[in-house]
Amino acid sequence: MAWPVDSSKLDRVRGLMKDHDLSALVVRAPDNVLYLSNYWCMKGYDALVFPREGEATLIALEPQLADAQRNSWTKDIRLFKGYDERDPRPPQYRALDLALVVLKERGLTDKVAIELNMGTQSADRMVGEPTTPTQNFFDAFPKICGEVVDATPLLSEARGIKTSQEIERMRLANELAALAMEHTREHMRPGMKESEVGGMYESFVHGLGVGYKGKVEMARAFTLVWSGKGIATFTATGDRPIQANEPTLFEIWVCVDGYWTDLTKNACPGDLTPQYHKLLDLLLKVFEAGVTYARDGASFPELDRLIRARISEGGYPGQPSHPICHGVGARAHEPPYAHQAGGGTIQRGMVLAIEPGIYWRGGGGLRVEDNFWITGAGNEKLCSYPDDFRLAGRCGAGALAREG
Repeated sequence: MAWPVDSSKLDRVRGLMKDHDLSALVVRAPDNVLYLSNYWCMKGYDALVFPREGEATLIALEPQLADAQRNSWTKDIRLFKGYDERDPRPPQYRALDLALVVLKERGLTDKVAIELNMGTQSADRMVGEPTTPTQNFFDAFPKICGEVVDATPLLSEARGIKTSQEIERMRLANELAALAMEHTREHMRPGMKESEVGGMYESFVHGLGVGYKGKVEMARAFTLVWSGKGIATFTATGDRPIQANEPTLFEIWVCVDGYWTDLTKNACPGDLTPQYHKLLDLLLKVFEAGVTYARDGASFPELDRLIRARISEGGYPGQPSHPICHGVGARAHEPPYAHQAGGGTIQRGMVLAIEPGIYWRGGGGLRVEDNFWITGAGNEKLCSYPDDFRLAGRCGAGALAREG
């Protein structure tokens, strides 16, 4: 979807490039291409040459020219073929060739930064088949550049602080996530399969999200759904039935034109059991303490210690087994991360997913997670669906009304 050039974002990146005396960034991870150009590629083969001065050059797959022209912030678009009758190599090799040509043409070979330590590969618009660079990609740049350095620290620093446009785009993703949760809560009922309920959620986001408010070109959702004793840490959605009077937990990632949410929401068909009332009360107190602490200038290590200490005081030492805070933006999981043995300071403009969880041995438990924009006054919750799911409407009301 076309957006105005986010000059504050690009100026921030170029300021950091000047500090590091970089001639250019060359990025090929879809989230970084999106971040710097507003072009979200279809196949993950594309690249962007982003100079410290002057217009960027987008290197795009030939069939995507119309998309690139509509959405990209640069008019300098070079095309490569997905299939070339004279060249048996995969298409990303032709994208690399063009990137090297552009660097040489524009005299940008003094000091170039590429993604040497991405860690994971973000999804392209097709989402299901992410691409990763080969050794050939990394070896090509030292052959033509005076110095090649890692772009990852600079990009992580830049991306950690969100602009107003990025917040607007993340609000759209969070709105869709909340609407889908409300729809699914109304239509789920005991006995449905976890996978059936997850499919209901994902279908709603895609169906409503494409074209949402005239601002969304592509919307996708990805869920893990666990009910009752199926609730655990990072297990697959199965064919287990939705349980009455116990929570069903939704681990949710909604992506809107390359900007993400990372949420955990819950719903309970029927009356929540006393032991779950008690667990939820504890977890919400822990959550509130963490959210209150998450302000501009606060310590990431102390946030991790605080949440884990409160969970331990509640009778669950060593929980949870996953991180309790990380950044969200053009990825669902991106720096910074909170860790008691690490460092770092929470800064105004960050968007953080805060996610304490408690899991019972043998199955069952709860997690709550929301995305918080750090502001000058503290933070702002981006998703409207309540973390205390007892405040939400009745589960299955829509399904029962339809049956009646």
